[in-house]
Amino acid sequence: MFAYYLKLAWLSARKTWGLTLLMVLAIALGIGASMTTITVNYLMSANPIPHKSEQLFYVELDAWDPQNYYSANQQPPLFLTYRDASALWQAGKAQRQTLMSATSAVIEPVLADGRHGLPFMATGRATSADFFPMFDVPFLYGSGWDHNTDLKKELVVVINKELNERLFGGRDSTGQTLRLAGKDFRIIGVLAQWQPTPRFYDPTGRGFEPIEDFYLPFALVVDQVVSRAGPYMCWQPTASGFQAFLDSECVWAQLWVELPSAADVEQYQSFIAAYTEQQHQLGRFGRTDNNQLLDVMALLEQLQVVYEDAGVLLLLSLLFLLVCLLNTVGLLLAKFTAKAGEIGIRQALGASRRDLFIQHLIEAGCIGLAGGLLGLLFSWLGLMAVRDMYGSWMQHLAVLNWQMVVLAFVLALLSSLLAGLYPTWRACQVQPSQQLKVQ
Repeated sequence: MFAYYLKLAWLSARKTWGLTLLMVLAIALGIGASMTTITVNYLMSANPIPHKSEQLFYVELDAWDPQNYYSANQQPPLFLTYRDASALWQAGKAQRQTLMSATSAVIEPVLADGRHGLPFMATGRATSADFFPMFDVPFLYGSGWDHNTDLKKELVVVINKELNERLFGGRDSTGQTLRLAGKDFRIIGVLAQWQPTPRFYDPTGRGFEPIEDFYLPFALVVDQVVSRAGPYMCWQPTASGFQAFLDSECVWAQLWVELPSAADVEQYQSFIAAYTEQQHQLGRFGRTDNNQLLDVMALLEQLQVVYEDAGVLLLLSLLFLLVCLLNTVGLLLAKFTAKAGEIGIRQALGASRRDLFIQHLIEAGCIGLAGGLLGLLFSWLGLMAVRDMYGSWMQHLAVLNWQMVVLAFVLALLSSLLAGLYPTWRACQVQPSQQLKVQ
């Protein structure tokens, strides 16, 4: 019977192709607009490492001015002082821990014939050995470094896949030399394709930008082999010189720890509570109870990675979809009303109101699926427009994955069925006797 109803829906669409096309376009426009914003919002707020996001914690300590809070909502600073970050890292109280900061350096490429190419600036991350296993970073060639490399401050570097393709044509470059910041670094690893969205491990407000070009030991920033980059904040004057900066109360370092169990979390909280109390006794840390361990999703919530205007656009797009559905209701009502004579004849031949209701609801569903298919094309065009408008940082957000494709069809089908309820109910109220007299 279902196949028969599909055939009737096809014949009805051919007979009133103009009205059918208008309804398909109305649904497609609503689906296209809503799916464009839903996709961007979904990827912005997605869990970037769902299998262990509740085991990774970002550490925040309140080493700010004892007389004033860091922020109006009394949150501790987003970063740590170098002395606090390095002290916690050296204590080794977590299963894994990584100390890091942004960096940047000039790369001097060497061409195949041995000549030097044009130098260019690259972004990097100064970090420690646990960074790669903590965040499940995949490798195409080689691997990261170990803890001894951190301590020995060896000139090693891990590069991403794009930089490897640019400098070495994509071949295995482990063991090769990379001229970075005027020094020769040994390449020990090349990352496979990796782009966590959002880029949760970096709380500096660049959550949707591509990953860094290279990764090297954090100690090389401390020794000024490469330059530190990224924001920093100070609440008291600092003497000149980089060592004075490291010894100051300026906050700029980042520390992540991996705590697999609730007991581990409790123990680490006790550890940082004891540490802050010790620093308070030494004349630092005016507040000892304003520390935080934030797991991945809690940190993203604090950083408000989903921009406020994205939420407004989502609401507007859903309202636009509602307007499109109201137009579809009117068009379906006109279409089914025009079929009153045909409906009366079918009733006279024995069709029940239930049969008629199912038939016309299936017809509405077919229109919705056609609108969903066209709406996917409009969504893709909308995402391409978003890429062009906002630039490269949106390239990982303006993507239709399979979940969004399924959602588009489900949304289109449900919308068309809801839009078809009232017109279908009205169509089933036709009195066959009146229609037969007219015929």
